[in-house]
Amino acid sequence: MTVKQNIFPGNWDGCITHDIQLSRKRPVIMAGPCMFESREIGFEVGQFLKNKCAEHDLPYIFKSSYDKANRTSAQSIRGPGVKQGLKWLQELRSELKVPVLTDVHTAEQALEAGKTVDILQIPAFLCKQRDLLIAAASTGKTVQIKKGQWTSAEEMLEIAQFVEKCGNSKVILVERGTCFGYNNLVVDFRNLVEMHTQGHAVVFDATHSVQLPGAGNGKSSGLRHMVHPLVRAAMAIGVDGIFMEVHPNPTQACSDADTQLSMQAAEIILDDIAKMLK
Repeated sequence: MTVKQNIFPGNWDGCITHDIQLSRKRPVIMAGPCMFESREIGFEVGQFLKNKCAEHDLPYIFKSSYDKANRTSAQSIRGPGVKQGLKWLQELRSELKVPVLTDVHTAEQALEAGKTVDILQIPAFLCKQRDLLIAAASTGKTVQIKKGQWTSAEEMLEIAQFVEKCGNSKVILVERGTCFGYNNLVVDFRNLVEMHTQGHAVVFDATHSVQLPGAGNGKSSGLRHMVHPLVRAAMAIGVDGIFMEVHPNPTQACSDADTQLSMQAAEIILDDIAKMLK
């Protein structure tokens, strides 16, 4: 692969691994189950998405969370935990030969996960937590920061600069919707443009952007049918990646059951992305 130098701030060339490089000409697909509920589900979805992305020559990164630390219901489960979750991620990375991404919620988790994964993701609710950002930056891994639902694009640029000051220029910013009153989010697509004004990589989180936080009788709900139209809008504006959560049976998922995509729905969207790139 021919690598173009100095694409992003801090002289970062946009490479995640030796064969995955961020580019608006071929946006990377970051996709997988919301929660790493089981090894079987993770590998089923990961293999499917890897194969489908390969059909269209789309770069693919597997994503899943070992710990859903931000939950609405007191009864909600959180996932397999750090030890088991990182073990599965390491096995999937090795066996499927794809880069992996996961969330971290504490400085300690960032340091531990940094030994295994390719991208450390800072959750939206934690996007300004300095100790977490410092720890994630110190690993040398790519740091992907989700824009807080109350946070402006300008604030996100300050956060990106902070991570760069910590010695890590491998920063990705993610749009995932903005609070619109209680239990509702809207996407201000200007953020995709504004967060890119200083040259930073920008990813659109299509499934979390359609959430209705806390609107589902003790859990979050969402508007799954809006995912595809919003992906088309983001692609039209221009992004470095599309992030979406995919599950074999979304209605039975342990988290984000109203927003995760079925594998069939994900396939339709990936086919459409490929058409838009022609």
